[in-house]
Amino acid sequence: MNFKRIETFVLVATLGSFRKAAEQQFTTQPAISTRIAGLEEELGVKLFDRDASPIVLTSQGKELLPYAEKMLYMAEQMHKRADISRLLSGTLRLGVSETIVHTWLTDFLKVLHQELPNLDVDMTVDVTGNLRNGLLDRSLDLAFLMGPVSEPTVNNLELCQFPLVWIASTQLDLPDKTIELEELVQYPIITYARNTRPFTEISEKFMQIDGLPARFFSSSSLSACLKLTQDQIGISSLPYAMVAPEIAAGSLKKLNAKWEPSALSFTASYPSVPFNSAAKLAADIAVNVASEFELNANK
Repeated sequence: MNFKRIETFVLVATLGSFRKAAEQQFTTQPAISTRIAGLEEELGVKLFDRDASPIVLTSQGKELLPYAEKMLYMAEQMHKRADISRLLSGTLRLGVSETIVHTWLTDFLKVLHQELPNLDVDMTVDVTGNLRNGLLDRSLDLAFLMGPVSEPTVNNLELCQFPLVWIASTQLDLPDKTIELEELVQYPIITYARNTRPFTEISEKFMQIDGLPARFFSSSSLSACLKLTQDQIGISSLPYAMVAPEIAAGSLKKLNAKWEPSALSFTASYPSVPFNSAAKLAADIAVNVASEFELNANK
C-alpha cells in the first residue's frame, strides 16, 4: 500500500479540499486527484463525494479514516523511535536483583544492544532494599527489583512473578509426601538475605510453629544458596525458574511442602525526574523480554 496515498487521503479529509492539500504537499491538484483515485482503486471503495462543495467523505471514507490516521501516527512513532535509538548514547546505570540475573537478564541485554547500540551499561547486582535506595538518591537510572517502589517520583512497570519453591539435594532422600514445617526445621533453612521480603516472610512463618527454632543460613548471593543446597548443607526456598534445570537434571528435588512463601513480584522502576529516555526505553524492553520469558516458561 502506497504510504503517500494514505497521507494524502488524511490531508484532503482534514482540509476538505484537493487544492489546499496540493498546496500543503507542494504539488499539483491533478497529482492529488491521482493519488486519491489510486487509493480508491486499491481499496475498492469511493472515499470522497467529489460533487459536494466542499468535498466530503463517503460513509466508507469515514469508516476508513481512523485507520489511515493510526497508520500515520504509528509511522511517526517508528521514525521517532529509530531516531532516538540511533542518537541515544552515554551510560545506563542499571540495578538488578540476582533473581533476574539467573533468568532473563542475558536476553534483555541482547535486545538492549540491538535497540540501543550506542548505549553503555554500568550494572549493579544487589538486594532490592539497596537498589531502591539507589533509585531514590539517583545513583541508579533503572532497577529490576522486587517492587513496586512506593515513591511519587518513581515510575514502576510490572515485569514478572517468580514462584518460590522448597528444594533439597536428592542425596538427602526426603520423602515425596506432603511435608509439614515442623519437619523442615530439622535442616538449616537456606534463603535470601535478612533484609529482604522473602526472608522476613519465611522467618515469621517459622516463628509460629512449636518445637525447635529454625536455623537460617541467609545470603545475598543466590548462587551461594544454590551451591549450599546442592552440597546438602540444608534445604532452601528459591525461585522455581532459577532451579528448574537442576531439578530436571536430578541433582535437586522439589519438596511437596505444605506451605510455600509468596511469589516474588518484580518491576522495572526508574525516577520520573529528571526524565531519562534511555531508562524509559530500557524499561519497555525489559517488560517485553520478561513477558516472553514467562510465556516460554509456562509452555
